[in-house]
Amino acid sequence: MRSFSRKTFLSLIFVLFLALVLNAPAQFKVAAQQATGSVPTVTGTPLGPYIIVTYDAQINVRAGPSTYSYPVIGPLLPGETAPALGISTGGLWVEISYPGVSTGVGWVYASNVKLVSTRSLPVIEAPPTPTPLTTATINPTVAASFITPIPPTRIPTFTPPGPLQIPTYVSSSTQAAGPVPMGLVIVLLGLIGGFGAFISFLRGR
Repeated sequence: MRSFSRKTFLSLIFVLFLALVLNAPAQFKVAAQQATGSVPTVTGTPLGPYIIVTYDAQINVRAGPSTYSYPVIGPLLPGETAPALGISTGGLWVEISYPGVSTGVGWVYASNVKLVSTRSLPVIEAPPTPTPLTTATINPTVAASFITPIPPTRIPTFTPPGPLQIPTYVSSSTQAAGPVPMGLVIVLLGLIGGFGAFISFLRGR
């Protein structure tokens, strides 16, 4: 009876120990799943004005709102977005945030992007144009070799015409005596011929 009681007691202790071992992970797991405090709610920050590249190719980001006065400082790919900061005076360019440069800003042509904004952007003055490090000079000797010399030509001068001379005619009555006029000779010959013809006519009768 004593041995039976000892075996029974040992069995009960073993069963209780086994039950504690098996139930310990389940209790720990349940306790780990229970929230001990309020879970904070994650809220998104409202997105400000931005641009989307709508051009079907890479566009240039420039240091200022001009294609000729400012250099290219980087690219933007089709579909890429960037925060919009302002517009140029004429509204043809948009200033964007561009962290890849020292100033942190750049300018894109407005026709190449789509501006998404719920408010009007401020007008931003153009930055000063960069000063070139060197001024290009041309060697005058080399330049002269490519220039074809043109010989000088004298400009024609206007020569005024001489004085106009009007011819004068002298009347025949005032002419000095000279040879017999041809008209008079013809008249005399005509008279002589007529007279001879008259004589011949008389003789024929």
